[in-house]
Amino acid sequence: MRWLLPLLLGLLAACAHAGTAPTPPQSPEKRIALSFDDAPRAPGAFLTEEERTRLLIENLAGAGVDQAVFFVNPGRIEDTDDEARIAAYVAAGHVIANHSATHPHLSQTDAAAYLADIDDAEQWLRGRAGYRPWFRYPYLDEGRQDKAKRDAVREGLAHRGLSNGYVTVDASDWFYEGAAKRAMAEGRAIDRQALRDLYIETQVDAAEFYDQLARQTIGRSPVHVILLHETDLNAMWIGDLVRALEAKGWTIVGADEAYADPFADFAPAYDTPSAQGSLTEMVAWEKGLPAPRWYRGNDTDLAQEWFDTRVLGLPRERND
Repeated sequence: MRWLLPLLLGLLAACAHAGTAPTPPQSPEKRIALSFDDAPRAPGAFLTEEERTRLLIENLAGAGVDQAVFFVNPGRIEDTDDEARIAAYVAAGHVIANHSATHPHLSQTDAAAYLADIDDAEQWLRGRAGYRPWFRYPYLDEGRQDKAKRDAVREGLAHRGLSNGYVTVDASDWFYEGAAKRAMAEGRAIDRQALRDLYIETQVDAAEFYDQLARQTIGRSPVHVILLHETDLNAMWIGDLVRALEAKGWTIVGADEAYADPFADFAPAYDTPSAQGSLTEMVAWEKGLPAPRWYRGNDTDLAQEWFDTRVLGLPRERND
């Protein structure tokens, strides 16, 4: 029976080893593409349009971002300088797509007129270098409660060979640009370091929030697309944002890779009571996940409080 003791000890050791073996992590890879709406945008709080474009291109390159997508409103192109700015993004390796000609709300516009506005934008865009057949709804408004209008535009996009240039991450970056512009006009002192920190914190927090929501909804992390805008804040601090995302384990990828993800199949087909928002939110809603399904920083009252207290140094007026 002397042979039995070593055998038992070996079995106990094997069981102990099995019990302490680490559990493989669930889909650790997080990938995200950068997208910028409303090009060409009017002057912001700190830079001229030309300075903004130059700085945005430089900082994207410095952060190692090879391809972002700029969703263009050709109806806002006023002169050759505006055209040159769009061309500069393409020359730097980025791509361009349709954001409508004049940026209307679908919920407030006749479907036929809305599609005509898309056609006006396509007439300017199609055939240009860097063009991609993607359409992003202004305001992410896909008709809200009007399902007939929603479906009419979906059908119109398919007929035109355009796919939905959806977003999966949204933290209302546009709000902080507007708040800074208003504060400058009022002669208020802006703590730029605090503004930078707030901008980066909200974008990264939103990416983490929506990634967890996606994992809960479809069981994996899709290739995400973050909604940004062609703003001064992004021009100045996009490199810092990229580095902050990378510190959280994100890899920046191109828009081509993002829109090739199977998650795109949900965009022309999801059915929710109101069609407006990120695709992550819409799919989570359709599949019955409980609220909250959107990042809390998209509450502009709360965002204004963060801006007032952290950037302007004003006293707090409400509780979170």
